[in-house]
Amino acid sequence: MTTEALIQDPEALKPAGRRASAEAMGAKQRDISVSEFFTKNRHLLGFDNPAKALLTTIKEAVDNALDACEEAGILPTLEVSVEEVSDGRYRVRVEDNGPGIVKEQIPKIFAKLLYGSKFHRLRQSRGQQGIGISAAGMYGHLTTGKPVVVVSKIGKGRPAWRVEVRIDSRTNEPKQLNDKNDTVTWEKDHGTSVEIELMGLYRGGRTSVDAYLEQTVVANPHLELTYKPPKGALVHFPRVSDLLPPEAQEIKPHPHGVELGMLIKILHESGKRHVAQTLMEEFSRVTHAVAEELCKRAGIDPNALAARVDAMKIEALHAAMVASNAALPPIKKFASKVARSDGNLREEVMEEGTGFSTPLADLVIRKAGLEPTLKAKAVTPMMVEKLYQSLHESQVKILPPPANCIVPVGEALVMEGLRRRFKGEFFTSHTRPPAVYRGNPFVVEAGVAFGGSLSREDSADVLRFANRVPLLYQPRACAIHEAVLKVDWKSYGLQQRKGELPVGPLAIFVHLASVWVPFTSEAKEAVAHYDEVVREIRLALMECGRKLGTWVKAQQAERWETQRKTLFEKYIVELAASIHSITKVSEESVKKDFEAALPNHVRIALPPVEGVPSAGGAVEAGSEGGSEESPSEADTSAAESTAPAEARPSDRPPDMSDDGEGSPFEDVTPGNTRQLVLKMRPKSGRK
Repeated sequence: MTTEALIQDPEALKPAGRRASAEAMGAKQRDISVSEFFTKNRHLLGFDNPAKALLTTIKEAVDNALDACEEAGILPTLEVSVEEVSDGRYRVRVEDNGPGIVKEQIPKIFAKLLYGSKFHRLRQSRGQQGIGISAAGMYGHLTTGKPVVVVSKIGKGRPAWRVEVRIDSRTNEPKQLNDKNDTVTWEKDHGTSVEIELMGLYRGGRTSVDAYLEQTVVANPHLELTYKPPKGALVHFPRVSDLLPPEAQEIKPHPHGVELGMLIKILHESGKRHVAQTLMEEFSRVTHAVAEELCKRAGIDPNALAARVDAMKIEALHAAMVASNAALPPIKKFASKVARSDGNLREEVMEEGTGFSTPLADLVIRKAGLEPTLKAKAVTPMMVEKLYQSLHESQVKILPPPANCIVPVGEALVMEGLRRRFKGEFFTSHTRPPAVYRGNPFVVEAGVAFGGSLSREDSADVLRFANRVPLLYQPRACAIHEAVLKVDWKSYGLQQRKGELPVGPLAIFVHLASVWVPFTSEAKEAVAHYDEVVREIRLALMECGRKLGTWVKAQQAERWETQRKTLFEKYIVELAASIHSITKVSEESVKKDFEAALPNHVRIALPPVEGVPSAGGAVEAGSEGGSEESPSEADTSAAESTAPAEARPSDRPPDMSDDGEGSPFEDVTPGNTRQLVLKMRPKSGRK
């Protein structure tokens, strides 16, 4: 209705009456089941387009199969098939040789969201939330109306149960559609097969099913995988290691990085336990001495009932716990940065330090007799020393978390996986020591492949993994991608524009292993940007970069030395002819002596000169050795003894005259031309 019409109709200007009462609105309120929520918001689980839905379904089934095999101590052998039933409709089947699933658990595992065994355990595993495979089955039923078909057998001589199941989205409960005693004949002694029919899209490229499976075998060298794509021939990936990863042990949370709310919950639910006892039993690496020291810093009686500690003291206890993980850069570097800063002291501590919260930064600064708002440029070197002393006095030494809860791939197997995937010239890897975010231990592994058949014109290929699972989507939303960009690859001999990936024949591998990976969403496509995580990834990549830079520089040096060698060889012929014209020594003899002495001037490994022993000074590019040293007397004598009898030093030609003391032609005779070479060498500078 237009404004003019409203003016002409006074009734339209009256306030509207109430549309519903509070009672009527309240009567409409009801519970929302988790399955109803994800039915309407399936994009949160990775089912927002057909191509990603197909990939996510396979990923969830493969993850579950690998976790089951490893937990049971079985080397995994998987069969994955994708069959195109009709246009845009696919049947996915994943079969493993794992321990199988007991009959009563099959419906709940495959048709109930938030049901699983891994959510409450602090140990490394691929699955975490008990959502993935049930969500895949739910998506399949929504798009095709077909149930999930599961066949599972738990041992030789036991029945292989066949279950058709779907999820009831209103109640989040499974519904079995076939007879509960339905069995099939299955030749395997044990294992599980899951089959889901869904609407999807099969395509190639960086985010394809093929790419996911190729990267899966890189991070899981103990896996044997057979893959039947909807188009093309069968693909087989043999395992490259017969060793299972060590079993990850379950641990308790670590004090470093524990959140205040979690600490309040733990203390308030401690029953009749004392504070020190609660800290020792609920956290890893907290001994009796550590617990008492933490209580002392917080002003708490260690023997007080934990459930009765007030909020202020709990906050002080939390500050003492997280302070033990805080760190500042080297004092000279920090002092230099502060002197050039336009901010205040608190901002510099927060920006340059790690593990600091605002309250902790203020506490440490005030304990040093300073104010957090003090201008950074006004901070003197003496003040910086007091700040570092204050931080040291505020910390309680707590050991890092145990590493047995995390199972990294391992440096050797990372390189083996990269060789399996890329045809490069150089491979290296590095594993960082365990670190902590939010009380959760994690380990970062990095590796690089360089050269060979890798593209020299494109950006580096970044392979992201979390608990051995490839991450193919949302790279720019991922902490791994951010850490790669923060590395100065130019210092390692590569091209890189600001804010972009390095350009060159480079593949980068990053694996984050943790008891609880901080994904950005339930779809598990990207790692959240925690400062501790980004820092560890960056440090691991920098270590790999240093090794790569050393190798690249060695290759450049070898090319330069090869050019020098070629130049030397070019003039040896002319020089031999000139010496022959002066000394009447055989040109061939002079050439042989020069060629034998050449390794002492060129730092590359040279093939031995036929008929002349090596001078013993050749060194491969990039290695350390004595190429700058003169040949030993034994080498010189050996060279002379191989000369013909008529060309020995005693048979010096009569017309050969001395050119004065220090002349390079002094005492030059057939067979000892090497002495001429040594006299002609520059006494300093690059040889």
